[in-house]
Amino acid sequence: MTKKQRKRILRIVFIIAGVTSLMFVPWVLVKAWILPLPDTIKEQVNEAIGHGFDGMIVYVNQSGKQPELYAAGWHNRENKIPADPKALFKIASISKLYIAVATAKLVKDKRLSLDKTLADYLPELEGRIANANKITLRLMVQHRSGIPNFTDTPGYWEDISRGNRETLDLVLDKPADFEPDKKYSYSNTNYLLIGEILDKTLGYSHHQYIKSEILIPLKLNNTYSLLSEVDLDDVMSGYYKGYDADIKYNDFINPAGSMVATAEDTGIFLRALNDGSLFNEGEQEIYSSIYVYEHTGLLPGYSSIARYHKDIDTVVIQFVNTGGGYTWNLSEIVYNRIVKIVRSKKAHNKM
Repeated sequence: MTKKQRKRILRIVFIIAGVTSLMFVPWVLVKAWILPLPDTIKEQVNEAIGHGFDGMIVYVNQSGKQPELYAAGWHNRENKIPADPKALFKIASISKLYIAVATAKLVKDKRLSLDKTLADYLPELEGRIANANKITLRLMVQHRSGIPNFTDTPGYWEDISRGNRETLDLVLDKPADFEPDKKYSYSNTNYLLIGEILDKTLGYSHHQYIKSEILIPLKLNNTYSLLSEVDLDDVMSGYYKGYDADIKYNDFINPAGSMVATAEDTGIFLRALNDGSLFNEGEQEIYSSIYVYEHTGLLPGYSSIARYHKDIDTVVIQFVNTGGGYTWNLSEIVYNRIVKIVRSKKAHNKM
């Protein structure tokens, strides 16, 4: 075989491989990414529904401007109830921000110590959770404990309404994922345990503490610790690709992601977290040493993004009530396009 023939064969192989790979490209993501950027956020939210979302809520808080709320699609698909920008939503792991703030406040009050271990706080777990005598509260907050993630347990999502102790049973007596502080690995179990530690330290529910120390001072009247505290009609329905029923009734009840809130309340909280007005003296320094200032949330039928963009001094909250397939990737693409629209308008106004 001549060199010319080998080159020709290789060229044909590469062409076939390229054409074959195109069969596996998620074109819905490509389309969402390459479409011309709309002029307004409202147009982008409406466009997003065309990508397969059932409903969407967006809150934008730009410094010096009145906050803006947008909604499109369905609040409830079965009953053809349009999306309501003021609807309650399962914010899932965004709840961890509130837990971390509560922890920082209690540390500042010297009711908790970041350097005490899991075994110090919950001695009954020594021998049941690997390295309990070496895992500090700080490492749990930072997801550096090595404790297995209960949501990764086979079959967990078939019943997410388990109580905290029943959920914890899923990871007891399991080997550690790694030695404490050796690396980062996101684990919902960390925050389930922190909730237990907060309850024991306070002598009452940490939900009440969060309400009195965070929600009431910020006048967050539409934020709740548990789905059971609200009228379910006010909660945006949740849907999952390939499953027809509304799954908002599935109640995730542990501290890793149980909270329910409006997009506006979530945005107000996030700005107060980032500008420091949420904290009393000395608390923000502690918080900054242990956790982050933005978060995403994901539950079956629900995805949420809560971020503050310092360069444009803007908070953008996005709720999507559809899960499965490429919906999370689509959600991120749409979110980034919304932020790009805000940046573009800010840049234009400075000209």
